[in-house]
Amino acid sequence: MFDFDGQVVIVTGSGSPKGIGKTIAKTFAKQKAAVVIADINEAGIQDTVNEIKSEGGEAMGVVVNVTSEESVQNMVKEVMDAYGRLDVLINNAGISQKVTVEDMTLADIRKIFEVNMYGLFLCTQACMKPMREAKYGRIVNLSSVSGKRGGGVFGGAHYSASKAAVLAFSKNLSREISAEGITINSVCPGLIDTEIWKSLPKEEADQVISQIPMGRPGQTQEVADTIVFLASKEASYITGEEIDINGGSHMD
Repeated sequence: MFDFDGQVVIVTGSGSPKGIGKTIAKTFAKQKAAVVIADINEAGIQDTVNEIKSEGGEAMGVVVNVTSEESVQNMVKEVMDAYGRLDVLINNAGISQKVTVEDMTLADIRKIFEVNMYGLFLCTQACMKPMREAKYGRIVNLSSVSGKRGGGVFGGAHYSASKAAVLAFSKNLSREISAEGITINSVCPGLIDTEIWKSLPKEEADQVISQIPMGRPGQTQEVADTIVFLASKEASYITGEEIDINGGSHMD
């Protein structure tokens, strides 16, 4: 589809077997990128790296806690030591929690924001330096339909708020550094066919599906393909955008 030959791509949260990250990483590898599997799950990292290498791709694993500035800085150093360059950052790492505002605690809010927003900030800030030096870079941030419509799929109000914050952060950053050859865009997936979705009770699942004009959940590959396009050289004049991938469940 696109040529990433020689490029280095970090995908955070790509060691988990439950979400979108692994599919994103494998899709970049198929486009000849060297993919960095960055996650806190060491066993999951190795599984993803092994899968990519077994299919003829190039990958390395880095254990990272995105909420730790030191850990994130070490991740970037490892990547630069290994490859000498960093072209693409996919901020995919994230967590959710299903809880009402009435039952929510301040600790709950802090935990969600610490990963979904503060972790995204730390990774972005750390990766900007080599991108600025190269005068080229692509950053794609994972937001959510919940950040635009205020819930309705997974997670509580704190999750929706954190994903809305991602959108505002991304737009502001695009104004700051796009002139340096670095684009910053966001994707907003709706209901995607992951392990989390499969764990829903049938009645709840049917209710969510009934609100989707296409009548089905999205596939992780559909999200990954959109992200790969935004990270490509072909998307050079797209920045500050938020792309909905939700089967029509939210339109604006």
